[in-house]
Amino acid sequence: MKLTLFVASFGAAFLARKANAAFDYTSLVNLFIGTQGSVPGTSYNGGNVFPGAARPFGAVKVGIDTTVFNLTIDANAGYTPNGNVTAITMLHESGTGGAPKYGVIPQMPLTTLEGVNLLDNLTYMQPRTVNDTASVGYYKTSLANGIVAEMTASMHAGLMQYTYPSDSDGKYLLADLSHYLPTQDEAVAEQFYSNGHLETSDDGSMYGGYGTWRGGWNEAPDYTVYFCASFDTAPTSAQLFSGPFTDPYWPNGTIPGPNPHPIPTFVNGTSITGGTTGYQYADRIGALFEFPSNATTVRSKVGVSWISYDKACSFANEISDFDMNATIYATKAAWNDQVLSKIQIADTSNATRVEMFYSALYRAHLLPSDRTGENPYWQSDEPYYDDFYTLWDTFRCLNSFYLLVEPEVEEGIVRTLIDIWRHERFMPDGRSSNYNGRVQGGSNADNVLADAYIKNLTGGINWTDGYAAMKTDALITPPNNFDPEDQTGSTKEGRGALPDWLAYGFVTPNFSRSVSRTVEYSLNDFSLYQVALGEAQTPVEAAVFLDRSAGWQRIWNRNISSLNFTGFLAPTYANGSVAPGYDPLSCGSCEWSAVSYEALPGWEYSWTVPFDMVSLIDFMGGAATFEARLDTMFIPGLKTGAVGSGGSNGIGTTLFNPGNEPGFSTPFLYNYLGGRQWKSVQRSKEVVDQYYSTDPSGLPGNSDAGAIDSWLMWNLLGLYPVVTQPVYLLLRPWFSDVTLSVGGNGTLRITAEGLDEGVGSYFVQSVRVNGLEWNKGWVSHEDLVGTVDGRATLEFVLGTEQTAWDTGEVPPSPGHVVL
Repeated sequence: MKLTLFVASFGAAFLARKANAAFDYTSLVNLFIGTQGSVPGTSYNGGNVFPGAARPFGAVKVGIDTTVFNLTIDANAGYTPNGNVTAITMLHESGTGGAPKYGVIPQMPLTTLEGVNLLDNLTYMQPRTVNDTASVGYYKTSLANGIVAEMTASMHAGLMQYTYPSDSDGKYLLADLSHYLPTQDEAVAEQFYSNGHLETSDDGSMYGGYGTWRGGWNEAPDYTVYFCASFDTAPTSAQLFSGPFTDPYWPNGTIPGPNPHPIPTFVNGTSITGGTTGYQYADRIGALFEFPSNATTVRSKVGVSWISYDKACSFANEISDFDMNATIYATKAAWNDQVLSKIQIADTSNATRVEMFYSALYRAHLLPSDRTGENPYWQSDEPYYDDFYTLWDTFRCLNSFYLLVEPEVEEGIVRTLIDIWRHERFMPDGRSSNYNGRVQGGSNADNVLADAYIKNLTGGINWTDGYAAMKTDALITPPNNFDPEDQTGSTKEGRGALPDWLAYGFVTPNFSRSVSRTVEYSLNDFSLYQVALGEAQTPVEAAVFLDRSAGWQRIWNRNISSLNFTGFLAPTYANGSVAPGYDPLSCGSCEWSAVSYEALPGWEYSWTVPFDMVSLIDFMGGAATFEARLDTMFIPGLKTGAVGSGGSNGIGTTLFNPGNEPGFSTPFLYNYLGGRQWKSVQRSKEVVDQYYSTDPSGLPGNSDAGAIDSWLMWNLLGLYPVVTQPVYLLLRPWFSDVTLSVGGNGTLRITAEGLDEGVGSYFVQSVRVNGLEWNKGWVSHEDLVGTVDGRATLEFVLGTEQTAWDTGEVPPSPGHVVL
């Protein structure tokens, strides 16, 4: 009876708070966390976070593009804390490594044309005079030419407000259609302008057309984006210009010299095209607008569509009357209603932790981009998301977060992946500008689908097609796209090393990334096994995939030693020999051509088989050796070299790398030992305290489309998902009282009695799950969403003692296979 009253009271309080429209959760979000890296003023080794204006999963992301003139540093999201502003553009990614994408549909406000070459943004770029300011749905930058630029966004349109100094020589706006984000450190994936078309109205108050670009991290062919722009103030002149095909940004090395560009040619009329439609070396084109001398403020709204100019104009009408305040208010409301209010922290005593949490929650909802109805290649009743950058990053815990808290979002993502398979034969791992690419490891859409399937996500998902899509990855070798960084097999989609996998049950060094691919293909096939249990025609089919999931065991070498431990994954040839000179502590460049991708082959990747921890513990020599080896991962000073891009922001020397996804679950594997859950809690605290903060450099590496951020959120909540299984490892909450929306129509309340960071009271003493005493270091998905009344509870009692409370059943190993 007491339990019933308790549940009812907290449920009523939760609903009352949710109904309180006056509370603005966006005030708890810091948009600049993760925008700076280990080199001050740059994004190098940082989160590469986009701090501009956007809706949740916004199709348009409006922000400034900057440069710091360091040829080894890319501004992946367009942004660096220091550096000159080269444009304000409509499309951006967020948190991505690799090479930049987008930074297209530009505007640049100017006060003079003296010394300006419209075909060379180095002649008109502007330093910033004060620190930029931003809040959810709003961004402001102050330029050295005296112009203050403010911006906001709806779902498909951007609104910019330019305040010109009253004494400026002129009031101009430049739209150089050939603008894009350049690449300095990954020339293979450079972007290029291909072509475009511009038209202006007779009075110059409107302009529009399309731009065509190519390249970027996923090495995409030409993609076309339509735009429709208007001003609230009619310009006194609107001139169109063109110039020969040249690089608009010479420091990337394709064109030498300080000012290589010809002077633009102004053309008469109100329409201009770069050249033959689709031609990749068409003339660069743009428009220059001049406004009346008495116009101190000019507003411009730009609608963007992947379908047509007319649709772009209809999207521009999402913003009525150039009303910036109304647009900001609507965008904040969208974030509050759709995302931020889903998790309500009653305990706000630690303002820093609260800011960290809601800021991470925000960043986890910038990508992928919801372009439902905006697919230019096929019409479908299915949802459509683009900009998966990438599932290799997000499958480990971000997609699991959507599944628990926002299942309707994950349903849309799963349906998108399956629909892409229907029309393009393969689901993506990465995808941008409506083009699959690139695949860093396995076919990780399989893991996303399996996680959804095993947690009973249905809705409009056609699971017959979903399983068929997964089987395509498992059985059909994708055509080799001969990526210059790896020509051994496809990096566009599917499993490029599938021939080895089918022939030997593991990937040999004849293919690059043989160790990491073997481990990831193993998890992919376990994913197929999980879905095959319900969707396959015969049990034999499921058993085949279960056997294949043990492929990692086939490259486990019991004779290799490192740091006084024996037995490691190793690059193994078909005859059983190990690649000469192999060191479990080294992956060389740790990139596309290496033995493993962005993580140490023997040490980091050896922990990544959560479906068969029974075998892994046995292979490592038993529970005691497993624990000692796990402890070794966190000893400072053992890391001897880099582990590829996106690493730990230059501050980590442990073998565990919080900045790259393969190690995400490693700190919590103590839960598989029984009686050692307190060590998972200790590792969680150590990592969060060392690598996360509210500073601009407060992330340990690339945000990776919210992957890093979701890891932080799970830790602060006191849970961690075991992907492809309906299992969550128990950690400990960082807040004494937090309530989550779960399962679409339920709630989960997590409380922590005795929490006191100041005296070290954060170790679990006892747990109650839905009112029942608990002795397991894990809970099931059903425990969190399957209660009769839809109201689940996790009640932690915390203290200073490192208590072995978790003496019950250890987390399951449903993929256990003995070869």
